[in-house]
Amino acid sequence: MAMPDAHLGYGFPIGGVAAFKEQGGIISPGGVGFDINCGVRLLRSDLQARDVQPLINTLLDALFQAVPSGLGSTGRLHATDRQLTESFLRGAEWAVEEGYGVESDLDFCEENGSMPGADPSQVGVKARKRGRPQLGTLGSGNHFLEIQRVEEIYNPEIAKRFGLFKGQITVMIHCGSRGAGHQICTDHLDVLSKAVRKYNIDIPDKQLACAPLGTPEADHYFGAMVCAANYAWANRHIIAHWTREVFDRYFPGSQLQLLYDVAHNVAKIEEHRVEGKKERLYVHRKGATRAFGPSRTEIPAAYEGLGQPVLIPGSMGTASYVLCGQDKALDLTFGSACHGSGRVMSRSQALRQFTGKEVKAALNRDGIAVRSTSPGMLAEEAPQVYKPSGDVVDVVHNLGIATRVARLVPLGVSKG
Repeated sequence: MAMPDAHLGYGFPIGGVAAFKEQGGIISPGGVGFDINCGVRLLRSDLQARDVQPLINTLLDALFQAVPSGLGSTGRLHATDRQLTESFLRGAEWAVEEGYGVESDLDFCEENGSMPGADPSQVGVKARKRGRPQLGTLGSGNHFLEIQRVEEIYNPEIAKRFGLFKGQITVMIHCGSRGAGHQICTDHLDVLSKAVRKYNIDIPDKQLACAPLGTPEADHYFGAMVCAANYAWANRHIIAHWTREVFDRYFPGSQLQLLYDVAHNVAKIEEHRVEGKKERLYVHRKGATRAFGPSRTEIPAAYEGLGQPVLIPGSMGTASYVLCGQDKALDLTFGSACHGSGRVMSRSQALRQFTGKEVKAALNRDGIAVRSTSPGMLAEEAPQVYKPSGDVVDVVHNLGIATRVARLVPLGVSKG
């Protein structure tokens, strides 16, 4: 099925969801994507926008220095092979033990920031080499670190439970598993392309390469994919830690608390009702966010009775949204919602139509500060190349998949 932000991607469309039974089902890297566990983390502060606005450029410069970004960027942390393996196995839990973030943050991460089933033996030499220097980095493309203001509250009751209020400063982090995840996907696509022939699977496109669940090829891909997912949770955890350090430098004693961290490129084993019967399914979400309602036990205890926070990032110059998952999503979409706005213009077309200088000037006129390692990246990610985020959110809200809670507008954006 396709979410309202769906657009062309490798294998599945970005914004695609599919679920397969353990018996007779398959797993496909094209249903997860190259940036395994690309996801979004939202930090809420106790600061008012009026107090932060005068320092927005100073803050943004400091964040741009503290959190490396850009294609092939390497971080302040160069992990040893042992540390890398631990990040594959334990994700954000490992990051906390290393001194990044706090243990209570784990309660507010999907899967508590550490998904079971990781098998580091299925991660190749190239993926390890790419992963070691990139923990704590944003990367490039549509990834960002954004200082935001809560502009509108749609549901005061849920917003209060989420710790959100009008005029509040929030920080959104959007990134994934970097080169490690990309290489893991590449390596296992080669294996699963051969598995299609081995198991006589008829697929309409080679990008849909897959393997039957329970086979060595499927198990090996799943184990490696979980490693990348956990790496991504560790990555966002480290970035959040450095973000807190920057805020504490300019606003001593300020509190940046984790509202939630959600994945939107992953395959997970979940229980769902299918034709009235409870089934264990491999749910593929590619450019789709989990949106569990209040009946599910997987959501944090602090949000019991509400539903899971659903984080929908905007497109650099446009608003982001916080929603709350509803039980209707379990019936309609295997508990899934959109993950963003969805592109309507290719990167090459954007480069022909816009320049980075023009995009930056337009953002500045709208009161949005921006930092980027590449002018071309600003052009590729111009707000006009995406669907209006509000339109996408309206579809999800009106269908009852997730309820609108708050609208967040950008004040300062750090891009790759």
